[in-house]
Amino acid sequence: MSSFKLKLTAICMLALFGLSACSPFRPEPRPNLTLGVPPQYELYSSEPRELGKWWESFHNEELNRLVEEGINANFDVRIAWAKLRQLRATAVKSRADLYPKLDGKGTYTNSRSGNDGTEGSKGSTSTDSHKLGLAASYELDLWGKIEAEAASGELDYLSSRENVNSAAMTVASEVVKRWLEIQLQRKKKAIYQKQLETNETYLELIELRFRNSLSTALDVFQQRETVARTKALIPPVESQEQLKLHELAYLLGRPAGAIDVATADFPDLPNLPGLGIPLDLLSMRPDVRAAGLNLQSSDWAVSAARADRLPSMTLSAEAMLSSAQLANIFSGWLTTLTSSITGPIFDGYQRKAEVERTRAVVDERMLNYKDTVFTAFKEVQDSLVQEKWQHEYIEARKNQLEAAKLNLQEAGSRYLQGLEDYLPVLSALVSVHDLEINIAQDEADLLSYRVGLYRALGGTWTNTLEDGAELKPEADDEAAVAAADKLEKQSVPAQEGI
Repeated sequence: MSSFKLKLTAICMLALFGLSACSPFRPEPRPNLTLGVPPQYELYSSEPRELGKWWESFHNEELNRLVEEGINANFDVRIAWAKLRQLRATAVKSRADLYPKLDGKGTYTNSRSGNDGTEGSKGSTSTDSHKLGLAASYELDLWGKIEAEAASGELDYLSSRENVNSAAMTVASEVVKRWLEIQLQRKKKAIYQKQLETNETYLELIELRFRNSLSTALDVFQQRETVARTKALIPPVESQEQLKLHELAYLLGRPAGAIDVATADFPDLPNLPGLGIPLDLLSMRPDVRAAGLNLQSSDWAVSAARADRLPSMTLSAEAMLSSAQLANIFSGWLTTLTSSITGPIFDGYQRKAEVERTRAVVDERMLNYKDTVFTAFKEVQDSLVQEKWQHEYIEARKNQLEAAKLNLQEAGSRYLQGLEDYLPVLSALVSVHDLEINIAQDEADLLSYRVGLYRALGGTWTNTLEDGAELKPEADDEAAVAAADKLEKQSVPAQEGI
């Protein structure tokens, strides 16, 4: 048995050599990229600015519950978790070739032989053979191909985790937007109902003046048309409210009509967050991180394709116990140690074409990374510009409303004194009512722009999300069911660049 131990030791030493072999095709780091944006940033900031659960700054407990439910139960988020579990298993599979393989073997053979009927031949004989042993094999990673494939698989897994984060951030912003739109429709409905009461009061006044021969029938007809027009504006608002409720239910993974939302005033606009541009933006945007990880993964795929063009060496060993009788199987043994080298001679340019393909993938992902970075900066800048000018727009609208109310007051006074007909009053009344609705829409748009800014900035709150695989798909009123297994936490190491 000493010879077998020596051979086994030799295999282990060679395996260790293979595990520590150099990787001549290891991709070079990408510390600098010419993107046309301020250069003071990293893909992974060592100390990223904290941007937590921003929706809590709206101070509405129901909204907080709705967002949390959406993050756990939304279909897109759950699909992203399922894809993450697939890539996690794929990453484990890609690393399996870094280690030796050991298989157990056991066989039983029974063979019979007989005479051919000639004189002097013996009767039939039966032979049994029992074999029990182990077989090991290991491919030496001489050129780093296996390491590169494992690294690429691991980066794909990390990129998929960022896709989960991106889906969760999108759902959070969409839930808040739908909640704001529901509140907007209810606010519009309340304004229309108040306007309807005002218009009906004006109608009663005009009808009274008509009976006293102080106004014309045309004045009555015009005001009746205004009352009817206001009534006609209410059903579309109610319809939009129901549609937004259906959209919110879908975002929460519920069937349409399975949710109701309490009426609330628009929240106060929180202070602007610490933007951290450009230093922290790229470290807080999951889509940017995912694009960078995809780029790194493609770099390693090129390394694997290049290494695959070189010869590979495989070691195999087998230790076998055999005997004709099972009881005596430990009395005889056999060991073998073999090595083989395989290298491509002619493959119709298959491996060369694979290298070119993976390099083209790198070019594609480089452009995708740049596009994602430019998109990130554009979205942040767009949100800041929209919010800045929306403040001024709302202020101008409110000034216009005050002027319209003064105009209505003066026109009404002159009409009651018989100095003007009813048309200026009607025109001023319609103007006031339109401005009231427009300002409500403008205030909702301002909050929506802030939600868009939070979405554009990203954040770190998604790092605490857990796998929602055990969520009940048929849950109607339950927010979420605790996951049975927590996703294995794997922190992303700080990088010099991508």
